[in-house]
Amino acid sequence: MKALQYRTLGAAPEVVTVADPEPAPGQVLLRVTAAGVCHSDIAVMSWPQVPFELPLTLGHEGAGTVAALGAGVTGFQVGDAVVVYGPWGCGTCPPCAAGKENYCVRAAELGIRPPGLGAPGAIAEYMIVDDPRHLVPLDGLDPVRTVPLTDAGLTPYHAIKRSLPKLIPGATAVVIGAGGLGHVGIQLLRALSPARVIALDVSEEKLALARSVGAHETVVSDERAGARVRELTGGRGATAVFDFVGAPPTTATAGACVAMEGDVTIVGLGGGTLPVGFGALPYEVNVMAPYWGSRGELMEVLDLARAGSVDVYVETYSLDEAPLAYERLHAGKINGRAVILPNG
Repeated sequence: MKALQYRTLGAAPEVVTVADPEPAPGQVLLRVTAAGVCHSDIAVMSWPQVPFELPLTLGHEGAGTVAALGAGVTGFQVGDAVVVYGPWGCGTCPPCAAGKENYCVRAAELGIRPPGLGAPGAIAEYMIVDDPRHLVPLDGLDPVRTVPLTDAGLTPYHAIKRSLPKLIPGATAVVIGAGGLGHVGIQLLRALSPARVIALDVSEEKLALARSVGAHETVVSDERAGARVRELTGGRGATAVFDFVGAPPTTATAGACVAMEGDVTIVGLGGGTLPVGFGALPYEVNVMAPYWGSRGELMEVLDLARAGSVDVYVETYSLDEAPLAYERLHAGKINGRAVILPNG
């Protein structure tokens, strides 16, 4: 089969031919319908070393149809349309037992890694899913528009859900970065809270996307953005700030935007940090750096999609065009989310 692999440190990913996988006992083989492209992959490919073996088939957002079941697998049948829950865990530790495999306490010890981030991923004609509990039925949803929700929907949903008790009428939420995750985050904020939503980005095209999906106001993300947010909020600042970039300039902006007793959630992997200490931020500000989301939360995100509350703007590419999708993403030219169609 064909697959997109990261083969050499620092090199661009390439489409190669590899052996067709077969499911071992307890595993599921998917014929991949759609696979998402994510900035996380670019971050991994920029590391001087990686904590897993190369070559690696990329893609931690996957949707497909069940092609074969390993011995002992129940609950699914060949032909079922599903998406893959990506942050795999051991399944038995306390967080995993609660469905929070994103916070598995034994994954590192046991060498368990997500597909596309250590285990073979979804940008291939077929992929192996380690356990049927990591599959969620599509139940009529379009796999192409739904596959980004397994990360670009689940990650902002998990981040936003933590701040919902504060996002009451009169509150303001700031979204920094209106790209793949941010434009979904804006929709989630509008669906889940009465808060006023202000979107920040350096790209006018992405600010236009932010307005089209429900942002009440948009602000150019530059050194004046924090002051502009305070002007728009009558000097109070934002109740919650969600930084989907996470670079040093944006984390600084997040700190400049946030109100007393507010939340700053750093989601992006841009290497930025935010000092915490007396006088560094307004009083009682919470600073968080969450990771992905739980299996139950993924089901909730898909229910929101079925209700029409969230929709992902996608650009589609064939498997042979997958390297181009990564080039465009790295250059900031993807508006929304890139999706690979490995089987056409």
